[in-house]
Amino acid sequence: MIKEAIAAFVGLAGGLSVGGGFVAFLSVLGIVPRLTQLTKTVNKISYYEWAIVLGALFGCLISLWKVTYSFFPAFLIPIGLMYGIFIGMLAAALTEVTNVLPILAKRIGVDDQIVWLLMAIVIGKVAGSLFHWMYFARL
Repeated sequence: MIKEAIAAFVGLAGGLSVGGGFVAFLSVLGIVPRLTQLTKTVNKISYYEWAIVLGALFGCLISLWKVTYSFFPAFLIPIGLMYGIFIGMLAAALTEVTNVLPILAKRIGVDDQIVWLLMAIVIGKVAGSLFHWMYFARL
Protein backbone atom coordinates (compact mmCIF):
# COMPACT_ATOMS: atom_id res chain seq x y z
CA MET A 1 0.00 0.00 0.00
CA ILE A 2 2.85 2.39 0.78
CA LYS A 3 4.52 1.62 -2.56
CA GLU A 4 1.33 2.49 -4.43
CA ALA A 5 0.95 5.76 -2.51
CA ILE A 6 4.56 6.72 -3.27
CA ALA A 7 4.10 5.79 -6.94
CA ALA A 8 0.90 7.86 -7.12
CA PHE A 9 2.64 10.84 -5.50
CA VAL A 10 5.65 10.63 -7.81
CA GLY A 11 3.38 10.26 -10.85
CA LEU A 12 1.28 13.25 -9.83
CA ALA A 13 4.36 15.36 -9.11
CA GLY A 14 5.92 14.39 -12.45
CA GLY A 15 2.72 15.16 -14.33
CA LEU A 16 2.35 18.53 -12.64
CA SER A 17 5.94 19.49 -13.38
CA VAL A 18 5.74 18.45 -17.04
CA GLY A 19 2.35 20.13 -17.45
CA GLY A 20 3.62 23.30 -15.79
CA GLY A 21 6.65 23.32 -18.07
CA PHE A 22 4.45 22.84 -21.13
CA VAL A 23 2.16 25.71 -20.14
CA ALA A 24 5.15 27.93 -19.33
CA PHE A 25 6.70 27.06 -22.69
CA LEU A 26 3.55 27.98 -24.59
CA SER A 27 2.81 31.15 -22.62
CA VAL A 28 6.32 32.60 -22.35
CA LEU A 29 7.08 32.19 -26.03
CA GLY A 30 3.60 33.32 -27.05
CA ILE A 31 3.07 30.37 -29.36
CA VAL A 32 -0.73 30.49 -29.49
CA PRO A 33 -1.04 34.25 -30.20
CA ARG A 34 1.64 34.01 -32.88
CA LEU A 35 -0.04 30.99 -34.44
CA THR A 36 -3.32 32.91 -34.63
CA GLN A 37 -1.51 35.84 -36.26
CA LEU A 38 0.04 33.56 -38.88
CA THR A 39 -3.32 32.01 -39.74
CA LYS A 40 -5.19 35.34 -39.50
CA THR A 41 -7.66 33.87 -36.97
CA VAL A 42 -6.98 36.09 -33.95
CA ASN A 43 -10.69 36.22 -33.12
CA LYS A 44 -10.64 32.42 -32.57
CA ILE A 45 -7.78 32.33 -30.05
CA SER A 46 -9.94 30.72 -27.36
CA TYR A 47 -10.58 27.78 -29.70
CA TYR A 48 -6.84 27.24 -30.06
CA GLU A 49 -6.37 27.35 -26.29
CA TRP A 50 -9.20 24.88 -25.67
CA ALA A 51 -7.91 22.61 -28.42
CA ILE A 52 -4.51 22.46 -26.72
CA VAL A 53 -6.02 21.79 -23.29
CA LEU A 54 -8.45 19.15 -24.53
CA GLY A 55 -5.79 17.56 -26.74
CA ALA A 56 -3.41 17.28 -23.78
CA LEU A 57 -6.14 15.78 -21.59
CA PHE A 58 -7.20 13.35 -24.30
CA GLY A 59 -3.58 12.34 -24.87
CA CYS A 60 -3.10 11.71 -21.16
CA LEU A 61 -6.21 9.55 -20.97
CA ILE A 62 -5.23 7.56 -24.05
CA SER A 63 -1.75 6.95 -22.61
CA LEU A 64 -3.23 5.65 -19.35
CA TRP A 65 -5.61 3.15 -20.96
CA LYS A 66 -4.82 0.58 -23.60
CA VAL A 67 -7.09 1.88 -26.31
CA THR A 68 -6.94 0.56 -29.84
CA TYR A 69 -8.79 1.91 -32.82
CA SER A 70 -9.55 0.18 -36.08
CA PHE A 71 -10.34 2.79 -38.67
CA PHE A 72 -10.82 2.35 -42.37
CA PRO A 73 -7.37 3.11 -43.86
CA ALA A 74 -8.67 5.90 -46.11
CA PHE A 75 -10.02 7.64 -43.00
CA LEU A 76 -6.50 7.82 -41.55
CA ILE A 77 -5.16 9.95 -44.41
CA PRO A 78 -7.02 13.17 -43.43
CA ILE A 79 -6.26 12.55 -39.75
CA GLY A 80 -2.55 12.23 -40.51
CA LEU A 81 -2.72 15.30 -42.71
CA MET A 82 -4.34 17.33 -39.90
CA TYR A 83 -1.68 16.15 -37.43
CA GLY A 84 1.06 17.13 -39.84
CA ILE A 85 -0.43 20.56 -40.53
CA PHE A 86 -0.80 21.30 -36.82
CA ILE A 87 2.73 20.20 -35.92
CA GLY A 88 4.17 22.07 -38.90
CA MET A 89 2.36 25.28 -38.01
CA LEU A 90 3.36 24.96 -34.37
CA ALA A 91 6.99 24.45 -35.38
CA ALA A 92 6.83 27.40 -37.78
CA ALA A 93 5.37 29.64 -35.10
CA LEU A 94 8.04 28.50 -32.63
CA THR A 95 10.92 29.18 -35.00
CA GLU A 96 9.49 32.55 -35.95
CA VAL A 97 8.96 33.59 -32.34
CA THR A 98 12.47 32.64 -31.32
CA ASN A 99 14.05 34.03 -34.52
CA VAL A 100 15.99 30.82 -35.03
CA LEU A 101 16.33 31.00 -38.80
CA PRO A 102 17.72 34.54 -39.12
CA ILE A 103 20.26 33.82 -36.38
CA LEU A 104 21.23 30.50 -37.97
CA ALA A 105 21.55 32.09 -41.41
CA LYS A 106 23.77 34.85 -40.06
CA ARG A 107 26.00 32.40 -38.17
CA ILE A 108 26.61 30.12 -41.14
CA GLY A 109 27.03 33.08 -43.49
CA VAL A 110 24.03 32.65 -45.78
CA ASP A 111 21.88 35.54 -44.58
CA ASP A 112 21.32 36.73 -48.16
CA GLN A 113 20.06 33.27 -49.21
CA ILE A 114 17.63 32.44 -46.41
CA VAL A 115 15.09 31.04 -48.92
CA TRP A 116 17.55 28.27 -49.79
CA LEU A 117 18.00 27.53 -46.08
CA LEU A 118 14.23 27.21 -45.69
CA MET A 119 13.98 24.95 -48.73
CA ALA A 120 16.78 22.74 -47.40
CA ILE A 121 14.94 22.37 -44.09
CA VAL A 122 11.63 21.56 -45.81
CA ILE A 123 13.14 19.09 -48.27
CA GLY A 124 15.10 17.42 -45.48
CA LYS A 125 11.96 17.09 -43.37
CA VAL A 126 9.97 15.62 -46.26
CA ALA A 127 12.77 13.22 -47.22
CA GLY A 128 13.18 12.11 -43.61
CA SER A 129 9.46 11.55 -43.18
CA LEU A 130 9.21 9.58 -46.42
CA PHE A 131 12.21 7.47 -45.45
CA HIS A 132 10.67 6.77 -42.07
CA TRP A 133 7.32 5.73 -43.50
CA MET A 134 8.77 3.68 -46.34
CA TYR A 135 11.42 1.90 -44.26
CA PHE A 136 10.14 1.67 -40.67
CA ALA A 137 6.35 1.94 -40.90
CA ARG A 138 5.50 -0.59 -43.57
CA LEU A 139 1.94 -1.79 -43.43
